[in-house]
Amino acid sequence: MLLPTANTPNSALMILESGLSAIAVASAFAWPKLGSGFFARMERAFARLARKQGWAVAATGLSVILLRLAILPLFPVPIPFVPDDFSFLLASDTFVHGRLANPTPAMWQHFESIHITMQPTYQSMYFPGQGLVLAAGKVLFGNPWIGLLIVSAMMCAAMCWMLQAWLPANWALLGGMIAVLRLGVFSYWTDTYHAAGSLGALGGALILGSLPRLMKTARLRYAMLMGAGIAILVLTRPYEGLLLCLPVGVVLGRWMWKGANRPSAAALARLAAVPLAFGLATVAWLGYYDYRAFGNPLTPPYTVDRNQYAIAPYYVWQHQRPEPHYRHVVMSEFYHKGDGLEYYQKIHTLAGFLPYTLSKVAFMFMFYTGFALVVPLIMVRRVFLDRRIRFLVICVLILAAGLAIEIFLLPHYVAPVTAAFYAIGLQAMRHLRLWKPEGKPAGLALTRMTVSVCVLLAGVRIFAEPLHIAPSEWPASSWNFVWWGPQQFGVERAHMETWLEQQPGKQLVIVRYYGSHYPFDEWVYNRADIDGSKVVWAREMGAADNLELMRYYADRKAWLVEPDSIPARLTPYPMPEQAAGGH
Repeated sequence: MLLPTANTPNSALMILESGLSAIAVASAFAWPKLGSGFFARMERAFARLARKQGWAVAATGLSVILLRLAILPLFPVPIPFVPDDFSFLLASDTFVHGRLANPTPAMWQHFESIHITMQPTYQSMYFPGQGLVLAAGKVLFGNPWIGLLIVSAMMCAAMCWMLQAWLPANWALLGGMIAVLRLGVFSYWTDTYHAAGSLGALGGALILGSLPRLMKTARLRYAMLMGAGIAILVLTRPYEGLLLCLPVGVVLGRWMWKGANRPSAAALARLAAVPLAFGLATVAWLGYYDYRAFGNPLTPPYTVDRNQYAIAPYYVWQHQRPEPHYRHVVMSEFYHKGDGLEYYQKIHTLAGFLPYTLSKVAFMFMFYTGFALVVPLIMVRRVFLDRRIRFLVICVLILAAGLAIEIFLLPHYVAPVTAAFYAIGLQAMRHLRLWKPEGKPAGLALTRMTVSVCVLLAGVRIFAEPLHIAPSEWPASSWNFVWWGPQQFGVERAHMETWLEQQPGKQLVIVRYYGSHYPFDEWVYNRADIDGSKVVWAREMGAADNLELMRYYADRKAWLVEPDSIPARLTPYPMPEQAAGGH
Protein backbone atom coordinates (compact mmCIF):
# COMPACT_ATOMS: atom_id res chain seq x y z
CA MET A 1 0.00 0.00 0.00
CA LEU A 2 1.25 3.47 -0.86
CA LEU A 3 0.93 6.14 1.76
CA PRO A 4 1.03 9.89 1.19
CA THR A 5 4.25 11.47 2.38
CA ALA A 6 3.96 15.12 3.13
CA ASN A 7 7.70 15.60 3.49
CA THR A 8 8.55 14.75 -0.12
CA PRO A 9 5.98 16.48 -2.34
CA ASN A 10 6.47 16.99 -6.03
CA SER A 11 5.26 20.58 -6.05
CA ALA A 12 5.61 21.66 -9.69
CA LEU A 13 2.25 20.32 -10.86
CA MET A 14 0.60 21.49 -7.66
CA ILE A 15 1.92 25.02 -8.15
CA LEU A 16 0.91 24.99 -11.80
CA GLU A 17 -2.65 23.81 -11.11
CA SER A 18 -3.13 26.24 -8.24
CA GLY A 19 -1.72 29.09 -10.34
CA LEU A 20 -3.95 28.36 -13.32
CA SER A 21 -6.97 28.08 -11.02
CA ALA A 22 -6.16 31.42 -9.42
CA ILE A 23 -5.82 33.05 -12.84
CA ALA A 24 -9.16 31.54 -13.89
CA VAL A 25 -10.90 32.93 -10.80
CA ALA A 26 -9.37 36.38 -11.27
CA SER A 27 -10.29 36.43 -14.97
CA ALA A 28 -13.88 35.41 -14.25
CA PHE A 29 -14.39 38.37 -11.93
CA ALA A 30 -12.37 40.88 -13.95
CA TRP A 31 -13.71 39.96 -17.41
CA PRO A 32 -16.84 37.83 -16.87
CA LYS A 33 -17.78 38.00 -20.59
CA LEU A 34 -14.34 36.97 -21.85
CA GLY A 35 -14.75 34.47 -24.71
CA SER A 36 -18.48 34.22 -24.13
CA GLY A 37 -19.23 33.79 -27.84
CA PHE A 38 -16.75 30.92 -28.19
CA PHE A 39 -17.97 29.21 -25.03
CA ALA A 40 -21.61 29.54 -26.12
CA ARG A 41 -20.89 27.84 -29.46
CA MET A 42 -19.01 25.02 -27.76
CA GLU A 43 -21.84 24.53 -25.27
CA ARG A 44 -24.45 24.30 -28.02
CA ALA A 45 -22.43 21.64 -29.84
CA PHE A 46 -21.88 19.83 -26.56
CA ALA A 47 -25.60 19.94 -25.77
CA ARG A 48 -26.49 18.39 -29.15
CA LEU A 49 -24.35 15.35 -28.35
CA ALA A 50 -25.60 15.22 -24.76
CA ARG A 51 -29.24 14.98 -25.88
CA LYS A 52 -28.40 11.70 -27.64
CA GLN A 53 -27.83 9.99 -24.34
CA GLY A 54 -26.70 6.63 -25.70
CA TRP A 55 -24.18 8.27 -28.00
CA ALA A 56 -22.98 10.48 -25.13
CA VAL A 57 -22.26 7.43 -22.97
CA ALA A 58 -20.45 5.69 -25.84
CA ALA A 59 -18.42 8.82 -26.67
CA THR A 60 -17.32 9.12 -23.05
CA GLY A 61 -16.03 5.56 -22.91
CA LEU A 62 -14.37 5.69 -26.32
CA SER A 63 -12.61 8.93 -25.40
CA VAL A 64 -10.63 7.12 -22.70
CA ILE A 65 -9.42 4.43 -25.07
CA LEU A 66 -8.67 6.74 -28.00
CA LEU A 67 -6.88 9.39 -25.94
CA ARG A 68 -4.75 6.91 -24.01
CA LEU A 69 -3.82 4.95 -27.12
CA ALA A 70 -3.02 8.20 -28.93
CA ILE A 71 -0.30 9.04 -26.41
CA LEU A 72 1.22 5.54 -26.36
CA PRO A 73 4.25 6.74 -28.39
CA LEU A 74 5.02 9.20 -25.59
CA PHE A 75 3.78 7.06 -22.69
CA PRO A 76 3.98 3.32 -23.39
CA VAL A 77 2.11 0.61 -21.53
CA PRO A 78 2.92 1.14 -17.82
CA ILE A 79 5.54 -0.98 -16.12
CA PRO A 80 4.71 -2.63 -12.77
CA PHE A 81 6.82 -1.01 -10.08
CA VAL A 82 5.27 -1.28 -6.60
CA PRO A 83 4.44 -4.36 -4.52
CA ASP A 84 0.70 -4.02 -5.15
CA ASP A 85 1.25 -4.09 -8.92
CA PHE A 86 3.15 -7.37 -8.79
CA SER A 87 0.65 -8.86 -6.36
CA PHE A 88 -2.29 -8.26 -8.69
CA LEU A 89 -0.27 -9.45 -11.69
CA LEU A 90 0.44 -12.69 -9.81
CA ALA A 91 -3.32 -13.14 -9.34
CA SER A 92 -3.82 -12.43 -13.04
CA ASP A 93 -1.18 -14.96 -14.09
CA THR A 94 -2.68 -17.55 -11.74
CA PHE A 95 -6.14 -17.11 -13.27
CA VAL A 96 -4.71 -17.25 -16.80
CA HIS A 97 -3.26 -20.67 -15.91
CA GLY A 98 -6.76 -21.81 -14.94
CA ARG A 99 -6.07 -21.90 -11.19
CA LEU A 100 -7.40 -19.97 -8.22
CA ALA A 101 -4.15 -20.41 -6.29
CA ASN A 102 -0.72 -22.03 -6.67
CA PRO A 103 1.03 -24.63 -4.51
CA THR A 104 3.60 -23.25 -2.10
CA PRO A 105 6.93 -23.33 -3.99
CA ALA A 106 9.68 -25.64 -2.76
CA MET A 107 12.13 -22.81 -1.97
CA TRP A 108 9.44 -20.39 -0.79
CA GLN A 109 11.57 -18.64 1.84
CA HIS A 110 13.66 -17.16 -0.98
CA PHE A 111 10.51 -15.93 -2.76
CA GLU A 112 8.72 -14.24 0.16
CA SER A 113 7.59 -10.80 -0.88
CA ILE A 114 5.31 -7.95 0.07
CA HIS A 115 1.55 -8.55 -0.29
CA ILE A 116 2.10 -12.15 -1.45
CA THR A 117 0.97 -15.14 0.59
CA MET A 118 3.22 -18.21 0.50
CA GLN A 119 1.29 -20.43 2.88
CA PRO A 120 -1.14 -22.18 2.69
CA THR A 121 -0.87 -21.32 -1.02
CA TYR A 122 1.14 -19.00 -3.25
CA GLN A 123 -1.19 -16.18 -4.31
CA SER A 124 -1.92 -12.46 -4.09
CA MET A 125 -3.32 -11.31 -0.75
CA TYR A 126 -5.96 -9.11 -2.40
CA PHE A 127 -9.56 -9.58 -3.46
CA PRO A 128 -9.71 -11.22 -6.90
CA GLY A 129 -11.67 -8.60 -8.91
CA GLN A 130 -8.71 -6.67 -10.29
CA GLY A 131 -6.79 -9.87 -10.99
CA LEU A 132 -9.72 -11.19 -13.05
CA VAL A 133 -9.75 -7.99 -15.13
CA LEU A 134 -6.01 -8.23 -15.77
CA ALA A 135 -6.38 -11.91 -16.65
CA ALA A 136 -9.13 -11.09 -19.15
CA GLY A 137 -6.87 -8.49 -20.77
CA LYS A 138 -4.08 -11.05 -21.07
CA VAL A 139 -6.31 -13.76 -22.54
CA LEU A 140 -8.30 -11.56 -24.93
CA PHE A 141 -5.71 -8.98 -25.98
CA GLY A 142 -2.34 -10.43 -25.01
CA ASN A 143 -1.67 -7.72 -22.42
CA PRO A 144 -3.22 -7.38 -18.94
CA TRP A 145 -3.14 -3.57 -19.09
CA ILE A 146 -5.62 -3.54 -21.98
CA GLY A 147 -8.19 -5.10 -19.66
CA LEU A 148 -7.56 -2.31 -17.17
CA LEU A 149 -7.84 0.36 -19.87
CA ILE A 150 -11.19 -1.03 -21.03
CA VAL A 151 -12.50 -1.05 -17.45
CA SER A 152 -11.42 2.59 -17.07
CA ALA A 153 -13.37 3.40 -20.23
CA MET A 154 -16.39 1.51 -18.89
CA MET A 155 -16.08 3.43 -15.62
CA CYS A 156 -16.23 6.82 -17.34
CA ALA A 157 -19.10 5.68 -19.57
CA ALA A 158 -20.98 4.33 -16.54
CA MET A 159 -20.43 7.60 -14.69
CA CYS A 160 -21.96 9.52 -17.59
CA TRP A 161 -24.88 7.07 -17.62
CA MET A 162 -25.33 7.36 -13.86
CA LEU A 163 -25.27 11.16 -14.00
CA GLN A 164 -27.96 11.15 -16.69
CA ALA A 165 -30.32 9.68 -14.08
CA TRP A 166 -29.66 12.48 -11.60
CA LEU A 167 -28.80 15.60 -13.63
CA PRO A 168 -29.66 17.18 -17.00
CA ALA A 169 -28.04 15.42 -19.96
CA ASN A 170 -25.50 18.14 -20.79
CA TRP A 171 -24.19 18.17 -17.22
CA ALA A 172 -23.99 14.38 -17.22
CA LEU A 173 -21.83 14.43 -20.33
CA LEU A 174 -19.65 17.15 -18.80
CA GLY A 175 -19.14 15.01 -15.71
CA GLY A 176 -18.23 12.02 -17.82
CA MET A 177 -15.66 14.03 -19.79
CA ILE A 178 -14.09 15.47 -16.64
CA ALA A 179 -13.79 11.91 -15.38
CA VAL A 180 -12.07 11.00 -18.66
CA LEU A 181 -9.41 13.69 -18.16
CA ARG A 182 -8.79 13.28 -14.44
CA LEU A 183 -9.43 9.56 -13.88
CA GLY A 184 -9.56 7.69 -17.17
CA VAL A 185 -6.42 8.95 -18.90
CA PHE A 186 -4.32 10.75 -16.27
CA SER A 187 -4.62 8.81 -13.05
CA TYR A 188 -2.92 5.99 -11.21
CA TRP A 189 -6.23 4.14 -11.52
CA THR A 190 -5.42 3.51 -15.17
CA ASP A 191 -1.63 3.60 -15.16
CA THR A 192 -0.80 1.25 -12.35
CA TYR A 193 -2.00 -2.32 -11.97
CA HIS A 194 -3.05 -2.25 -8.34
CA ALA A 195 -5.66 0.38 -7.51
CA ALA A 196 -8.90 -1.29 -8.66
CA GLY A 197 -10.26 2.26 -8.47
CA SER A 198 -11.79 2.12 -11.94
CA LEU A 199 -13.45 -1.19 -11.12
CA GLY A 200 -14.83 0.06 -7.80
CA ALA A 201 -16.11 3.29 -9.39
CA LEU A 202 -17.73 1.25 -12.17
CA GLY A 203 -19.59 -0.88 -9.63
CA GLY A 204 -20.76 2.16 -7.68
CA ALA A 205 -21.92 3.97 -10.82
CA LEU A 206 -23.97 0.96 -11.93
CA ILE A 207 -25.72 0.81 -8.55
CA LEU A 208 -26.43 4.54 -8.28
CA GLY A 209 -27.43 4.83 -11.93
CA SER A 210 -29.83 1.90 -11.68
CA LEU A 211 -31.55 3.06 -8.50
CA PRO A 212 -33.68 5.96 -9.82
CA ARG A 213 -34.32 4.19 -13.13
CA LEU A 214 -35.49 1.05 -11.34
CA MET A 215 -37.84 3.03 -9.12
CA LYS A 216 -39.20 4.95 -12.10
CA THR A 217 -39.67 2.13 -14.63
CA ALA A 218 -39.42 -1.14 -12.62
CA ARG A 219 -37.56 -2.72 -15.55
CA LEU A 220 -35.61 -5.91 -15.03
CA ARG A 221 -32.57 -4.57 -16.91
CA TYR A 222 -31.89 -2.04 -14.17
CA ALA A 223 -32.16 -4.71 -11.48
CA MET A 224 -29.57 -6.72 -13.42
CA LEU A 225 -27.24 -3.74 -13.76
CA MET A 226 -27.57 -3.05 -10.05
CA GLY A 227 -26.76 -6.69 -9.37
CA ALA A 228 -23.69 -6.45 -11.59
CA GLY A 229 -22.54 -3.41 -9.64
CA ILE A 230 -23.00 -5.24 -6.35
CA ALA A 231 -21.02 -8.23 -7.66
CA ILE A 232 -18.15 -5.95 -8.74
CA LEU A 233 -17.94 -4.35 -5.30
CA VAL A 234 -18.04 -7.74 -3.54
CA LEU A 235 -14.96 -8.79 -5.55
CA THR A 236 -13.06 -5.52 -5.14
CA ARG A 237 -14.01 -3.36 -2.15
CA PRO A 238 -16.71 -5.19 -0.14
CA TYR A 239 -16.48 -3.01 2.98
CA GLU A 240 -16.92 0.27 1.13
CA GLY A 241 -19.43 -1.44 -1.16
CA LEU A 242 -21.52 -2.43 1.85
CA LEU A 243 -21.47 1.19 3.08
CA LEU A 244 -22.89 2.23 -0.30
CA CYS A 245 -25.45 -0.57 -0.53
CA LEU A 246 -26.93 0.13 2.91
CA PRO A 247 -28.61 3.47 2.00
CA VAL A 248 -29.51 2.10 -1.44
CA GLY A 249 -31.21 -0.87 0.21
CA VAL A 250 -33.12 1.39 2.59
CA VAL A 251 -34.45 3.55 -0.25
CA LEU A 252 -35.40 0.52 -2.34
CA GLY A 253 -37.10 -1.12 0.63
CA ARG A 254 -39.10 2.00 1.34
CA TRP A 255 -40.16 2.25 -2.31
CA MET A 256 -41.19 -1.41 -2.41
CA TRP A 257 -43.19 -0.99 0.78
CA LYS A 258 -45.12 2.19 0.02
CA GLY A 259 -43.83 3.73 -3.19
CA ALA A 260 -46.36 5.72 -5.20
CA ASN A 261 -45.64 3.99 -8.50
CA ARG A 262 -44.53 0.57 -7.30
CA PRO A 263 -45.57 -2.41 -9.45
CA SER A 264 -47.35 -5.58 -8.35
CA ALA A 265 -46.04 -7.78 -5.57
CA ALA A 266 -44.94 -10.44 -8.08
CA ALA A 267 -43.01 -7.91 -10.14
CA LEU A 268 -41.40 -6.51 -7.00
CA ALA A 269 -40.33 -10.00 -5.97
CA ARG A 270 -38.66 -10.54 -9.33
CA LEU A 271 -36.92 -7.18 -9.16
CA ALA A 272 -35.65 -7.77 -5.64
CA ALA A 273 -34.50 -11.30 -6.43
CA VAL A 274 -32.14 -10.27 -9.21
CA PRO A 275 -29.62 -8.08 -7.32
CA LEU A 276 -29.96 -10.38 -4.30
CA ALA A 277 -29.11 -13.38 -6.48
CA PHE A 278 -26.14 -11.56 -8.01
CA GLY A 279 -24.84 -10.67 -4.57
CA LEU A 280 -25.32 -14.13 -3.04
CA ALA A 281 -23.79 -15.90 -6.05
CA THR A 282 -20.75 -13.62 -5.92
CA VAL A 283 -20.34 -14.10 -2.16
CA ALA A 284 -20.57 -17.89 -2.65
CA TRP A 285 -17.92 -17.81 -5.39
CA LEU A 286 -15.70 -15.61 -3.22
CA GLY A 287 -16.09 -18.11 -0.39
CA TYR A 288 -14.95 -20.89 -2.74
CA TYR A 289 -12.01 -18.74 -3.84
CA ASP A 290 -11.08 -18.11 -0.19
CA TYR A 291 -11.25 -21.83 0.47
CA ARG A 292 -8.89 -22.64 -2.42
CA ALA A 293 -6.51 -19.75 -1.77
CA PHE A 294 -6.51 -19.44 2.02
CA GLY A 295 -7.85 -22.78 3.25
CA ASN A 296 -11.19 -21.62 4.65
CA PRO A 297 -14.28 -20.14 2.92
CA LEU A 298 -14.72 -17.77 5.89
CA THR A 299 -11.15 -16.44 5.70
CA PRO A 300 -11.29 -13.38 3.45
CA PRO A 301 -8.37 -12.02 1.43
CA TYR A 302 -5.88 -9.86 3.33
CA THR A 303 -6.38 -11.85 6.55
CA VAL A 304 -3.73 -14.54 6.18
CA ASP A 305 -1.03 -12.24 4.84
CA ARG A 306 -1.72 -9.54 7.44
CA ASN A 307 -1.67 -12.08 10.26
CA GLN A 308 1.66 -13.45 9.07
CA TYR A 309 3.51 -10.20 8.38
CA ALA A 310 1.75 -6.98 9.41
CA ILE A 311 2.13 -5.01 12.64
CA ALA A 312 -0.27 -2.11 12.03
CA PRO A 313 -4.01 -2.97 12.11
CA TYR A 314 -6.68 -1.60 9.79
CA TYR A 315 -9.15 -0.01 12.24
CA VAL A 316 -8.58 2.63 14.89
CA TRP A 317 -9.95 0.55 17.80
CA GLN A 318 -7.63 -2.39 17.08
CA HIS A 319 -4.36 -2.85 18.94
CA GLN A 320 -0.97 -3.08 17.34
CA ARG A 321 -0.11 -6.64 16.37
CA PRO A 322 2.91 -8.41 17.90
CA GLU A 323 5.94 -8.24 15.66
CA PRO A 324 6.38 -11.48 13.69
CA HIS A 325 9.71 -13.12 12.90
CA TYR A 326 10.93 -11.71 9.60
CA ARG A 327 13.34 -13.79 7.54
CA HIS A 328 14.39 -10.76 5.46
CA VAL A 329 15.47 -7.30 6.56
CA VAL A 330 13.62 -5.60 3.72
CA MET A 331 10.34 -7.21 4.83
CA SER A 332 10.89 -5.91 8.35
CA GLU A 333 11.68 -2.44 7.01
CA PHE A 334 8.50 -2.39 4.95
CA TYR A 335 6.16 -3.39 7.76
CA HIS A 336 7.83 -1.00 10.21
CA LYS A 337 8.16 2.04 7.92
CA GLY A 338 6.20 1.50 4.71
CA ASP A 339 3.02 -0.16 5.97
CA GLY A 340 1.75 2.73 8.06
CA LEU A 341 2.89 1.69 11.54
CA GLU A 342 4.00 5.23 12.40
CA TYR A 343 0.74 6.56 10.95
CA TYR A 344 -1.25 4.12 13.10
CA GLN A 345 0.62 5.11 16.26
CA LYS A 346 -0.29 8.76 15.68
CA ILE A 347 -3.92 8.33 14.64
CA HIS A 348 -4.53 5.84 17.46
CA THR A 349 -4.27 8.63 20.03
CA LEU A 350 -7.02 11.13 20.86
CA ALA A 351 -4.67 14.00 20.10
CA GLY A 352 -3.75 12.57 16.72
CA PHE A 353 -7.11 11.25 15.49
CA LEU A 354 -8.69 14.56 14.53
CA PRO A 355 -5.75 16.17 12.66
CA TYR A 356 -4.93 12.97 10.81
CA THR A 357 -8.59 12.43 9.92
CA LEU A 358 -8.72 15.97 8.54
CA SER A 359 -5.54 15.29 6.58
CA LYS A 360 -7.23 12.24 5.03
CA VAL A 361 -10.17 14.40 3.99
CA ALA A 362 -7.82 16.94 2.42
CA PHE A 363 -5.99 14.13 0.64
CA MET A 364 -9.24 12.89 -0.89
CA PHE A 365 -10.18 16.37 -2.07
CA MET A 366 -6.71 16.74 -3.55
CA PHE A 367 -7.27 13.65 -5.68
CA TYR A 368 -10.89 14.11 -6.72
CA THR A 369 -10.97 17.87 -7.20
CA GLY A 370 -7.47 19.29 -7.03
CA PHE A 371 -7.43 23.07 -7.15
CA ALA A 372 -9.18 23.19 -10.51
CA LEU A 373 -12.49 21.74 -9.32
CA VAL A 374 -12.56 23.11 -5.80
CA VAL A 375 -14.00 26.51 -6.86
CA PRO A 376 -17.59 25.27 -7.44
CA LEU A 377 -17.64 23.89 -3.91
CA ILE A 378 -18.26 27.41 -2.64
CA MET A 379 -21.86 26.51 -3.46
CA VAL A 380 -21.80 23.45 -1.21
CA ARG A 381 -24.41 24.95 1.17
CA ARG A 382 -26.93 25.19 -1.66
CA VAL A 383 -26.08 21.63 -2.69
CA PHE A 384 -26.82 20.34 0.81
CA LEU A 385 -30.23 22.03 0.65
CA ASP A 386 -30.91 20.65 -2.84
CA ARG A 387 -33.42 17.78 -2.76
CA ARG A 388 -32.38 16.55 -6.22
CA ILE A 389 -29.16 14.97 -4.99
CA ARG A 390 -29.71 14.83 -1.22
CA PHE A 391 -29.56 11.05 -1.30
CA LEU A 392 -26.14 11.13 -2.98
CA VAL A 393 -24.87 13.50 -0.29
CA ILE A 394 -26.08 11.02 2.33
CA CYS A 395 -24.24 8.18 0.54
CA VAL A 396 -20.98 10.13 0.57
CA LEU A 397 -21.37 11.07 4.24
CA ILE A 398 -22.07 7.45 5.24
CA LEU A 399 -18.99 6.25 3.40
CA ALA A 400 -16.93 9.05 4.96
CA ALA A 401 -18.05 7.97 8.44
CA GLY A 402 -17.16 4.37 7.65
CA LEU A 403 -13.72 5.31 6.35
CA ALA A 404 -12.96 7.53 9.34
CA ILE A 405 -12.50 4.43 11.50
CA GLU A 406 -9.93 2.97 9.10
CA ILE A 407 -6.24 3.69 9.70
CA PHE A 408 -5.34 3.95 6.03
CA LEU A 409 -7.12 5.86 3.30
CA LEU A 410 -6.18 5.99 -0.35
CA PRO A 411 -8.26 7.44 -3.21
CA HIS A 412 -9.36 4.06 -4.56
CA TYR A 413 -10.91 3.21 -1.18
CA VAL A 414 -13.50 5.90 -1.95
CA ALA A 415 -14.05 4.64 -5.50
CA PRO A 416 -17.58 3.22 -4.98
CA VAL A 417 -18.99 6.74 -4.44
CA THR A 418 -16.95 8.45 -7.18
CA ALA A 419 -20.05 9.01 -9.33
CA ALA A 420 -21.93 10.45 -6.35
CA PHE A 421 -19.04 12.79 -5.57
CA TYR A 422 -19.00 14.00 -9.18
CA ALA A 423 -22.76 14.53 -9.11
CA ILE A 424 -22.38 16.74 -6.03
CA GLY A 425 -19.63 18.74 -7.72
CA LEU A 426 -21.64 19.16 -10.90
CA GLN A 427 -24.70 20.30 -8.99
CA ALA A 428 -22.47 22.86 -7.27
CA MET A 429 -21.35 24.01 -10.73
CA ARG A 430 -25.00 24.36 -11.79
CA HIS A 431 -25.67 26.64 -8.83
CA LEU A 432 -22.43 28.53 -9.48
CA ARG A 433 -23.37 29.08 -13.12
CA LEU A 434 -26.44 31.08 -12.01
CA TRP A 435 -24.52 33.20 -9.51
CA LYS A 436 -24.41 36.90 -10.46
CA PRO A 437 -22.68 39.01 -7.83
CA GLU A 438 -23.54 42.69 -8.44
CA GLY A 439 -25.43 41.62 -11.55
CA LYS A 440 -22.31 40.36 -13.33
CA PRO A 441 -22.23 36.80 -14.81
CA ALA A 442 -19.15 35.88 -12.75
CA GLY A 443 -20.59 32.48 -11.86
CA LEU A 444 -21.06 31.57 -15.51
CA ALA A 445 -17.49 32.65 -16.25
CA LEU A 446 -16.15 30.69 -13.26
CA THR A 447 -17.85 27.54 -14.50
CA ARG A 448 -16.45 27.92 -17.98
CA MET A 449 -12.96 28.73 -16.70
CA THR A 450 -13.00 25.71 -14.37
CA VAL A 451 -13.69 23.36 -17.27
CA SER A 452 -11.05 25.12 -19.38
CA VAL A 453 -8.41 24.63 -16.67
CA CYS A 454 -9.20 20.89 -16.55
CA VAL A 455 -8.69 20.60 -20.31
CA LEU A 456 -5.51 22.69 -20.20
CA LEU A 457 -4.03 20.64 -17.36
CA ALA A 458 -4.59 17.42 -19.29
CA GLY A 459 -2.62 18.89 -22.20
CA VAL A 460 0.15 20.07 -19.89
CA ARG A 461 0.42 16.62 -18.34
CA ILE A 462 1.41 15.15 -21.69
CA PHE A 463 4.45 17.42 -21.81
CA ALA A 464 5.19 17.37 -18.08
CA GLU A 465 8.31 15.23 -18.42
CA PRO A 466 10.19 17.38 -20.98
CA LEU A 467 9.10 20.44 -18.98
CA HIS A 468 10.58 18.78 -15.84
CA ILE A 469 7.32 18.95 -13.88
CA ALA A 470 6.43 15.25 -13.97
CA PRO A 471 5.73 13.43 -10.66
CA SER A 472 8.78 12.07 -8.89
CA GLU A 473 9.44 8.34 -8.87
CA TRP A 474 10.46 7.64 -5.28
CA PRO A 475 8.99 8.03 -2.82
CA ALA A 476 5.43 8.60 -3.90
CA SER A 477 4.12 11.98 -2.79
CA SER A 478 0.54 13.03 -2.27
CA TRP A 479 0.49 14.90 -5.55
CA ASN A 480 1.53 11.76 -7.44
CA PHE A 481 -1.93 10.36 -6.81
CA VAL A 482 -3.53 13.37 -8.48
CA TRP A 483 -1.50 13.62 -11.67
CA TRP A 484 0.37 10.33 -11.74
CA GLY A 485 -0.84 9.55 -15.20
CA PRO A 486 1.19 7.63 -17.75
CA GLN A 487 4.67 7.56 -16.26
CA GLN A 488 7.38 4.93 -16.57
CA PHE A 489 8.70 3.81 -13.17
CA GLY A 490 10.51 0.57 -12.32
CA VAL A 491 12.39 0.75 -15.61
CA GLU A 492 15.66 -0.84 -14.43
CA ARG A 493 14.06 -4.07 -13.26
CA ALA A 494 11.91 -4.32 -16.37
CA HIS A 495 14.85 -3.79 -18.72
CA MET A 496 16.94 -6.28 -16.81
CA GLU A 497 14.19 -8.91 -16.95
CA THR A 498 13.75 -8.34 -20.69
CA TRP A 499 17.47 -8.87 -21.24
CA LEU A 500 17.49 -12.03 -19.14
CA GLU A 501 14.49 -13.41 -21.04
CA GLN A 502 16.52 -13.11 -24.24
CA GLN A 503 19.49 -15.10 -22.92
CA PRO A 504 19.84 -18.81 -23.78
CA GLY A 505 18.67 -21.23 -21.11
CA LYS A 506 16.97 -20.57 -17.80
CA GLN A 507 18.07 -17.86 -15.39
CA LEU A 508 18.18 -17.52 -11.59
CA VAL A 509 18.50 -13.98 -10.26
CA ILE A 510 19.56 -13.60 -6.62
CA VAL A 511 18.78 -10.15 -5.24
CA ARG A 512 21.06 -8.45 -2.72
CA TYR A 513 19.92 -5.23 -1.03
CA TYR A 514 22.00 -2.80 0.98
CA GLY A 515 20.95 -1.34 4.32
CA SER A 516 19.64 1.88 2.75
CA HIS A 517 17.23 0.11 0.41
CA TYR A 518 13.81 1.74 -0.02
CA PRO A 519 11.34 -1.08 0.80
CA PHE A 520 8.72 -0.09 -1.81
CA ASP A 521 11.32 -0.65 -4.54
CA GLU A 522 10.91 -4.42 -4.41
CA TRP A 523 12.54 -6.65 -7.05
CA VAL A 524 11.68 -10.16 -5.87
CA TYR A 525 8.47 -11.03 -7.69
CA ASN A 526 7.74 -14.08 -9.80
CA ARG A 527 5.07 -15.55 -12.00
CA ALA A 528 2.50 -18.11 -10.91
CA ASP A 529 4.60 -21.08 -12.10
CA ILE A 530 7.98 -20.24 -10.61
CA ASP A 531 9.80 -23.42 -11.61
CA GLY A 532 8.46 -23.16 -15.16
CA SER A 533 9.52 -19.51 -15.58
CA LYS A 534 12.39 -18.46 -17.78
CA VAL A 535 13.63 -16.06 -15.08
CA VAL A 536 13.32 -16.74 -11.35
CA TRP A 537 13.88 -13.92 -8.85
CA ALA A 538 15.06 -14.94 -5.36
CA ARG A 539 16.30 -13.28 -2.18
CA GLU A 540 19.85 -13.77 -1.02
CA MET A 541 19.92 -15.46 2.38
CA GLY A 542 22.63 -17.21 4.37
CA ALA A 543 25.40 -19.20 2.69
CA ALA A 544 23.77 -22.58 3.41
CA ASP A 545 20.37 -21.41 2.16
CA ASN A 546 21.89 -19.94 -1.00
CA LEU A 547 23.74 -23.19 -1.64
CA GLU A 548 20.49 -25.14 -1.29
CA LEU A 549 18.77 -22.73 -3.70
CA MET A 550 21.46 -23.09 -6.34
CA ARG A 551 21.46 -26.86 -6.03
CA TYR A 552 17.71 -26.87 -6.57
CA TYR A 553 18.13 -24.66 -9.65
CA ALA A 554 21.38 -26.15 -10.85
CA ASP A 555 20.07 -26.13 -14.44
CA ARG A 556 19.94 -22.32 -14.41
CA LYS A 557 22.61 -19.68 -14.81
CA ALA A 558 22.83 -17.79 -11.51
CA TRP A 559 23.11 -14.01 -11.41
CA LEU A 560 23.59 -11.49 -8.64
CA VAL A 561 21.61 -8.26 -8.91
CA GLU A 562 22.31 -5.27 -6.68
CA PRO A 563 19.40 -2.82 -7.10
CA ASP A 564 20.93 -0.23 -4.76
CA SER A 565 23.94 0.32 -6.99
CA ILE A 566 23.70 3.31 -9.34
CA PRO A 567 22.89 2.05 -11.87
CA ALA A 568 21.62 -1.34 -10.70
CA ARG A 569 24.32 -3.96 -11.25
CA LEU A 570 23.88 -7.47 -12.70
CA THR A 571 26.85 -9.87 -12.48
CA PRO A 572 27.29 -13.65 -12.51
CA TYR A 573 26.74 -15.03 -9.03
CA PRO A 574 29.93 -16.38 -7.41
CA MET A 575 29.09 -20.09 -7.49
CA PRO A 576 30.26 -22.22 -4.54
CA GLU A 577 31.99 -25.40 -5.60
CA GLN A 578 29.42 -27.45 -3.69
CA ALA A 579 26.54 -26.21 -5.89
CA ALA A 580 26.17 -29.28 -8.08
CA GLY A 581 23.26 -31.49 -8.97
CA GLY A 582 19.67 -30.29 -9.45
CA HIS A 583 16.09 -31.30 -8.89
